[in-house]
Amino acid sequence: MRSIWNGAISFGLVSIPIKLVNATENHSISFRQIHTEDGGRIRYRKFCELEDREVSSQEIGKGYEDADGTIIPITDEDLAGLPIPTAKTIEIVAFVPEDHIDPLQMDAAYYLQAGGAPAAKPYTLLREALKRSKKVAITKYALRGRERLGMLRVVGDAIAMHGLLWPDEVRAPEGVAPDTDVTVRDKELDLADALMDTLGEVDLEDLHDEYREAVEEVVAAKASGETPPEAPAPEAGGGKVLDLMAALENSVRAARESRGEDAEVKQLPQRKTSRSSPKDTGGKKSTSTSTAKKKTTSSPRKSTSKTSKTSQTEKKATAKKTPAKKSPAKKTASRKRSA
Repeated sequence: MRSIWNGAISFGLVSIPIKLVNATENHSISFRQIHTEDGGRIRYRKFCELEDREVSSQEIGKGYEDADGTIIPITDEDLAGLPIPTAKTIEIVAFVPEDHIDPLQMDAAYYLQAGGAPAAKPYTLLREALKRSKKVAITKYALRGRERLGMLRVVGDAIAMHGLLWPDEVRAPEGVAPDTDVTVRDKELDLADALMDTLGEVDLEDLHDEYREAVEEVVAAKASGETPPEAPAPEAGGGKVLDLMAALENSVRAARESRGEDAEVKQLPQRKTSRSSPKDTGGKKSTSTSTAKKKTTSSPRKSTSKTSKTSQTEKKATAKKTPAKKSPAKKTASRKRSA
């Protein structure tokens, strides 16, 4: 890999010669601007305002525009001679736990390559120290005309550096969250948890850029004079979600079907109420219970203080099943005659 920066890591009084190489690469498809009428290339040409002529790349340098519009030329030698220690050095300023770094600050990623045999021992020492401490190193370095913040961590047998944005470059999330009061029910959270569990984890190696592949298919089809593939029709029922619970249930069902699992979404358990319905025990116990209720109903004038006698009567009614059934009938009949 071609290095983009050469310098050293300053680890206290230890200096580790290193080369900075890109850790990532861009696979996106690039397009050229063309004239739609005839397909001719659209090119940008660089002109000098004073001479009104096109200039080559060798004639182009850097300049700083002052407040009054004056351009102050700045050369590469000016930047290389800046009186700061990070001009050619990645200076380690602290070691912190990795979870102290806000992912919003993460920027470009680089590999630090040891600069020759003399750098092998101190490079390995720093790598093993980072491993054992389970921390990352916070660094400062200068690259492409500005001082930057970085983070060193171990990736395999190499040391990687992530460029970090300065804290004042990360915007606060003001006005982003909904400004209305929303209540999320437990059932909705349970379904969301079920959906998360169904989707499960994924090996990032299995993911790929489907958009790029689709663009390549279109390009290949048009190059061979064929008709480009058509986009699939949108699924029915798309659009605005009106019923969140139904949408969550459908999502869980679809996720389970895609994984070859049982698509049934079980109903969530209902909360227990204070009044439970009587159990149907069936058979003779049911009959005796109803008989006892009839006896209690047939004596509304009795005082509640005679509860114990009533319970004894119920027990006798249970023991003598046939008389217990006839007794309330006789009492009811005699009450009708007296009326």
